[in-house]
Amino acid sequence: MSMNQSNNQIIKKNLLIICRGAGDLATGIIHRLHRAGHRVIALETDYPAAIRRQVSFCEAVYDGSAAVEGVTARLVPALADAESDTETYSGINDTPAAHIVSEKWDSSAIEAVLEAGEVPLLIDQKGESIALLKPDVVVDAIIAKKNLGTTIDMAPLVIGVGPGFTAGQDVHLVIESMRGHNLARIITDGMAQPNTGVPGNIAGFTSERVIHAPAAGYIHDVRKIGDIVQKGDEIARIYPDKESYDNALSEYVPVNATITGIIRGLIREGYYFRKGFKIADIDPRESEITNCFTISDKARSIAGSVLEAVSAFEHGVKIY
Repeated sequence: MSMNQSNNQIIKKNLLIICRGAGDLATGIIHRLHRAGHRVIALETDYPAAIRRQVSFCEAVYDGSAAVEGVTARLVPALADAESDTETYSGINDTPAAHIVSEKWDSSAIEAVLEAGEVPLLIDQKGESIALLKPDVVVDAIIAKKNLGTTIDMAPLVIGVGPGFTAGQDVHLVIESMRGHNLARIITDGMAQPNTGVPGNIAGFTSERVIHAPAAGYIHDVRKIGDIVQKGDEIARIYPDKESYDNALSEYVPVNATITGIIRGLIREGYYFRKGFKIADIDPRESEITNCFTISDKARSIAGSVLEAVSAFEHGVKIY
């Protein structure tokens, strides 16, 4: 609920949901919840490494905003000069006269983005804003294959996506993220299937469609997302340090396409990573170019289960 400033009348609003992570799977969740009418805030690291950048709200960290299938996420910068004073502000959550400590973020700026029909994105890797904003629901969709600090007491409903969470212990519910018969199943007791390290099968290709960095360094993208490439084509170059990256004549390590297909994902220009880091993804289905720019079937499936859990919670249906 929010407080009407003229007469202090409490006006009912939909749930406030915070999603930790804004990569491609998290974006599918955020998109679905937003389209369903909920107020959603996304949290990200200050240096996101999404490769499916065209469908990842985390790109707003770099560009200020990111639009995916008609929904826009907008970066709400941290305050330049942190304040420790406590202000009374109830526009962010359903608690009348909620006290939000403005240590890092301007609550009125967050509310302005929500009122504009967009998704506020905060750079908040540790989730410090969660205690300040007091959401109804927290969704951890970082997809780190382990729990990076999410606890069951963060909100009345806490959902973890993928391996690393235990339903009933650190979260209330877990959503299966592995492709197959149980994809997007809501788990009320126990954990999701452990990470196998093998990407999902697409047109008969698994590990070979994902490219990992052959060396550490800064990347220069030779090709772009949506390009059709042949096996062996150069798609990027890795420079060992910033100086050599800035000098196009320096020696580099080439990154070549591992299969023929469409570049579905490619890490952001200039990103620094270690050897072995996931930097690109090729879809062998050359006719599926639109897939590069739309939310995936996997993300939509997971998002549907998150929305199911949120709707059950909203209507008082206990499923855990």
